[in-house]
Amino acid sequence: MNFYQTLEEDEQPLAPDIAVIKGVAYEYIRSWKVWQTGIVPHVVFEIASQETWKRDLEEKPLLYAQMGVQEYFAYDPNEPPLRKKTPCKLYGWQLNKARGVMREMPIGPDGSLWSSQLDSFLVPDGVYLRLYNSYGKLRLTRAEAEAEGRWAEAQRAEAAIRQAEEERKRNEALAEKLRSLGIDPDQI
Repeated sequence: MNFYQTLEEDEQPLAPDIAVIKGVAYEYIRSWKVWQTGIVPHVVFEIASQETWKRDLEEKPLLYAQMGVQEYFAYDPNEPPLRKKTPCKLYGWQLNKARGVMREMPIGPDGSLWSSQLDSFLVPDGVYLRLYNSYGKLRLTRAEAEAEGRWAEAQRAEAAIRQAEEERKRNEALAEKLRSLGIDPDQI
């Protein structure tokens, strides 16, 4: 999606790989007009490619700061990373509102970054960038959450079957005990 800041005809739009705009329902559109909506993406992501990586790291922090984006992340899923001098997989910037510039975020020892806008740690995981909450619990994708729900439901069904079988065996044992005492359990 292209993001336009002004009405100017010669404006070059910014087109991040991923944009997070809080409080706006998803809809498929080709362009977002910041000047019209008054809403700037809160977080943007760029995914590394040989053609854009240098611009993603050197020019785009300034461009996104000028737009008013709160956080900007650049992720390199390649092995080895494209940037050989400092082979990080994840880079991040936060907007310094007072100065109108992005400041680079410190990277954690595991290569992770904290996103206050997403309330999550961003952690490189091979070709994926995974999100974890502040307690270190993985935030699941929709497909993962659905699969986990199906697994949990299957576990509950198996537990119910086991419980019913245990109850049946217990009832059989009680019936046998009553028979050994000369009592017909079917007459009770």
